[in-house]
Amino acid sequence: MSLKTYGVLITRVVDTRREGAVDTPHYQIHLTDDTGTHYRASVNVLSQQRPADLLYLVDEDFQHPLTSRLEGLPSGWNTLPSGPGGPNLDFVRGNLFDPGKMRTLPPDVSGPDNDLADLLDHYVRRAVDDRDARMYVFGERFGPEPKVKDKVFGFLPGNGVHDIHMNQGNSGRFRGDDGVWQDGGLLVHFPGQNRWVGIFLAFQSQSWHTDDVTGQPLDEVDGRRPEQAGVQPVRIVAALVNPLGPTPEAENVTLLNASPDPVDLTGWQLVDRVGKRAAVPAGALAPGVCLPVALSNGVQLGNHGGEITLLDAGGLKVHGVSYTAEQATREGWTVVF
Repeated sequence: MSLKTYGVLITRVVDTRREGAVDTPHYQIHLTDDTGTHYRASVNVLSQQRPADLLYLVDEDFQHPLTSRLEGLPSGWNTLPSGPGGPNLDFVRGNLFDPGKMRTLPPDVSGPDNDLADLLDHYVRRAVDDRDARMYVFGERFGPEPKVKDKVFGFLPGNGVHDIHMNQGNSGRFRGDDGVWQDGGLLVHFPGQNRWVGIFLAFQSQSWHTDDVTGQPLDEVDGRRPEQAGVQPVRIVAALVNPLGPTPEAENVTLLNASPDPVDLTGWQLVDRVGKRAAVPAGALAPGVCLPVALSNGVQLGNHGGEITLLDAGGLKVHGVSYTAEQATREGWTVVF
């Protein structure tokens, strides 16, 4: 299965409310769209499964082609169709951030700046104070409930978004929520600073290697969160996105074996933003050596931004990067990651 109604809510931030660390505490956000409709974003700060503390990552200068794909969407709720290429979030396939950089925080403890609610408060309160700021809330819609007031902020009808976290690789009774291209998250746009802040949350119990159709954990595969990109043996280090000359352009992606040992790349593949795959040349990549891979099989690196993912012979993600339209504007220049 998957989430019933996935999308993104685009709103102003009005107020916040913290819930104590009992049962399933949340950080609650009161929002309004340009029509005056009220919403509540219910953000988990504690897991019902052990380990209970959530993983988080904040990118204070979020630069990703996703932000340009959000342009033109109206204020309020926007249902997003499933699949790659749009403004959907997918923590595994979207190359939004380095999962190895995620850290844990307790939900709500006494003292300043030492729990997840404090961290959310730091960024959300800045959006409250900036009337031009807009929050983009990704997750599952609930409501509207015409005759039921919101249980936290009291507005009518009750209305909002939850599941604002990774929504794949679940275990136990939460496997029914699994899906691809339907992860939750918070983006805050500060137009006056021309800056985006990205906030991403996941449960420690979730797998990071999931089925490309169902989003469920892959059997007999180590689903633990990958190490930081800097310690992975083979990774993407550059891409010639916008070559000189007319189309069709000779685009390529450069791989580096940073380890002290040769790595057999037989059966490995590169994947573009819409899921097309190109084979990596078979054979061993020597230690410290770079390998330019000419793209084939219809794989394309669009000039309006995109994602590039490296898969091993078993189809498991090894590394992934993204680039923006601004990075692709200089014809003939190689984008370095």
